[in-house]
This record gives sequence, structure tokens and C-alpha cells, in this order.
Amino acid sequence: MFLELKQIKKSFGSGQSRVQVLKGIDLTLEKGEFCVMLGPSGSGKSTLLNIIGGIDQADEGEILIGGDRMADMNEKQLTLYRRRHLGYIFQMYNLIPNLTVRENIEVGAYLGTDPLPVEELLDTLGLTEHQNKLPNQLSGGQQQRTAIGRAIVKNPDILLCDEPTGALDYNTSKEILKLIETVNQKYGNTVILVTHNDALKDMATRVVKLRDGGIRKNYLNETRILAQDLDW
Repeated sequence: MFLELKQIKKSFGSGQSRVQVLKGIDLTLEKGEFCVMLGPSGSGKSTLLNIIGGIDQADEGEILIGGDRMADMNEKQLTLYRRRHLGYIFQMYNLIPNLTVRENIEVGAYLGTDPLPVEELLDTLGLTEHQNKLPNQLSGGQQQRTAIGRAIVKNPDILLCDEPTGALDYNTSKEILKLIETVNQKYGNTVILVTHNDALKDMATRVVKLRDGGIRKNYLNETRILAQDLDW
């Protein structure tokens, strides 16, 4: 197994206001899987994504990635691990406003030890003709493409996507999902995509449904369809 989560628990608050958000999550993923994680607001899916990404820490349980235990890493090792092995795509683009599209993507390349060719990536993302524009000269979809480029240029083992189409219209959302699908197929990154949009499960190789801090369903998708054929 490439990614293993064992009895992950997480609570917020203290005393009577303490809320258990994750109640013992067990999950394993193979390298190259495309996992869509579904659940209503408050189900714990974003918290789980942040724990996998080392942004947040679990109260209990352990995470192994490629056989390495995250709990054994000190702060410096964890920072290096995130830098080299993880890519993040959020609902908000978080681009550097005074850098061009190309420069924003190159920032990501500097963080990796085996980065992808920037020219090839610009072409894959459909950004070649926009590479010298600043973020405020781009549409929402183009900004999200740039954010995807920055996340994947370092060729991360795991691409973590937290509601990456949440701020986009239907057609632009489909374009972004097709890009994430292409990245998964072309570069073999393991993708974990968190969403509340049930339709997105059909493009996944694995579907994980969370509710009330636990996994209610976890199954391989036998009838996967392409992102371009999704409808909602």
C-alpha cells in the first residue's frame, strides 16, 4: 500500500464544547489511484485531507506514506516531506499577485527535486498564450489552472484537492476536472479530491463517503466515466 491511515482521530475544542470530528478513520490507497472523498459539510473530509497533507495533526492514529511514518518526522523533515511529496489545490487560488503565470508555476518547480518541464505543463494546462499575464488579468478558470500547475510542477506523489471547483461555474468546473484527470493519467500522481458534489464520484477509481466523522462507504468504481461526460 502507498498511503495507509490507521485509526485516525481528531477533535476540536475542549471540555463540554469538545467535538470529535474524525472517529477512527482507516483507509489505504495504491499509488496512482484517483480517490474522490464525498461528504456533507462537517463530515470531516477537509480535516482528514489536512491531516494527510501534514497541515494538521491527528490526536490518535498513524499515517504511513510509502512506508514512512509521518509521526516519526520532526518539524524540518515534515516540511521537507510536504515540499517534495505533496501538492495542494484549494478552492482559493492563492497565487502570488505580482508574478506572472509562468513565474507562479516556477515557484512550485523550485520546491521539487524532480520537477516536470514547465513548457510541457503550460501546454497541458492550456496556459502557453497566457504565461506572461498576471493573476488579475486571468479568468477564475485560468487562475485555477495556474494553481494546478504550481501544485503539480514539482511532480508530487500525492495531489490533494479541496473543493477545487467550488468557486467556478459548471463549464469551467468540467475543464478543471478534466485537467486533474489528465494529470493523474499522464503523470501517475495519486489524487485525493474532496467534494460535496456527488456527481464527481463517477470519475474516481475509488470512492470514499464520510459522514459524522466516519467512513460509511469505501469502494472501487467499476463503471468509471470521463470527467467530460459528468453531468450535475
